[in-house]
Amino acid sequence: MATCFRLRSCLALHLPRTPPSRVLRPRADYPVARIRGYARGPAGLSSALLRTDCFVGGSWLSAAATFPVHDPASGAELGLVADCGVPEARAAVRAAYEAFCSWRGVSAKERSSLLRKWYDLMIQNKDDLAKIITAESGKPLKEAQGEILYSANFLEWFSEEARRVYGDIIYTPAKEKRALVLKQPLGVAAVITPWNFPSAMITRKVGAALAAGCTVVVKPAEDTPFSALALAALADQAGIPPGVYNVIPCSQKKAKEVGEALCTDPLVSKISFTGSTATGKVLLHHAANSVKRVSMELGGHAPFIVFDSANVDQAVAGAMASKFRNSGQTCVCSNRFLVQRGIHDSFVKKFAEAIKTNLHVGNGFEERTTQGPLINEKAVEKVEKHVSDAVSKGATVVTGGKRHQVGKNFFEPTLLSNVTRDMLCSQEETFGPVAPVIKFDTEEEAVAIANVADVGLAGYFYSQDPAQIWRVAERLEVGMVGVNDGLISSVECPFGGVKQSGLGREGSKYGIDEYLELNSQETS
Repeated sequence: MATCFRLRSCLALHLPRTPPSRVLRPRADYPVARIRGYARGPAGLSSALLRTDCFVGGSWLSAAATFPVHDPASGAELGLVADCGVPEARAAVRAAYEAFCSWRGVSAKERSSLLRKWYDLMIQNKDDLAKIITAESGKPLKEAQGEILYSANFLEWFSEEARRVYGDIIYTPAKEKRALVLKQPLGVAAVITPWNFPSAMITRKVGAALAAGCTVVVKPAEDTPFSALALAALADQAGIPPGVYNVIPCSQKKAKEVGEALCTDPLVSKISFTGSTATGKVLLHHAANSVKRVSMELGGHAPFIVFDSANVDQAVAGAMASKFRNSGQTCVCSNRFLVQRGIHDSFVKKFAEAIKTNLHVGNGFEERTTQGPLINEKAVEKVEKHVSDAVSKGATVVTGGKRHQVGKNFFEPTLLSNVTRDMLCSQEETFGPVAPVIKFDTEEEAVAIANVADVGLAGYFYSQDPAQIWRVAERLEVGMVGVNDGLISSVECPFGGVKQSGLGREGSKYGIDEYLELNSQETS
């Protein structure tokens, strides 16, 4: 069981127009990235979907500079991508704003139809899209295929929700008056997405925005721009009008200035961001000056509690699914395993056996692989630091504990026992394949440990006691709770956190509300 316990006029702003051609140059030949083959994987990826230029106003445009994208598994250069800066970002916002003036007037039925065509194209190209994800993020191909289906489902879901944006009629105290409440699109939405789900984090936001009648400018993560650009190619094929969906990739060097430009541009009405809490706070500061609508899905530190009443085998299966998906690089990954004393030893033993038996480290294109690389060297160093700190303070390495011999960005799936609350892995999000186990005695103790974090995105617990299930599910300070379930994400359920894990919700019937505002009219 899983529990998820202002319209700005298009004529309002008269800013001097900077033609996109001054900062962006059209490319008639639409060059594509050259992707290097793998010794034991596919020789190449779809040239039809691999783009290196930015996509603005319905055109593929080059920037003054480029930046390299690397395969995290081998370190090989995958291609050179347009390195957009502030001028390109402004041009994209202008294109989106001009498109909004017409897109907002497109009927909900037509918007629905276009989103559905986009969905259909994603399904038709699912294998090629998955290979792109694996090439640029290192994610095992089977996981990448799952992400594409998950990603496409958001377009399908919001194609349906587009036709269900309803208002209200309110009876006022005056007999001769009625109040009409309309839901109207906000305007241009700037969408900033992370590398760990390079497709799904885009469609979850963009699907809702386009369904509501908004237009978007997407800034994908510098590690994984190819997925966003492939989605642009398919959006264009689907007939999404020029300027409605724009993509401006940029290097890490330019990410800060581009993010600030998007958050401060007067033509942008909404910021949607998924990433670290620290970066989210910076973007919130920039957005506050013009009081933009903001939704953010930020960092997590998910507890995974196993009570004495739990089915141990079920709990271990849930722990495997929750912790080691994408090598522990997801915002809802379990980060702290709290196991009650009576069941602790049995759980740790079976968890270690499952890790050794079922997890295989390697290149994501190899069929046997379940654990790909971490995204970069910095990520590996953080995992090493957490393990080293824990061991220095008394933790025991049950299995794993060091870099894997496959390559520099690979780390062994690791299980730690005798973990205490003063260790870094208990206090910070590791974002890697490390499972630290903390022993506890009482339900109250477990809930207190779980809730001490200043973030609260997801939480999990296993119990066969009905009364305990209700108590704990309502007491955990997180936005999403998995009860006897290690995987809680679905398009139908709202996704988001509490405390410093963010603002707003994505997906579900509530996700579209993040891109709408209420307009109240009284008539007599």
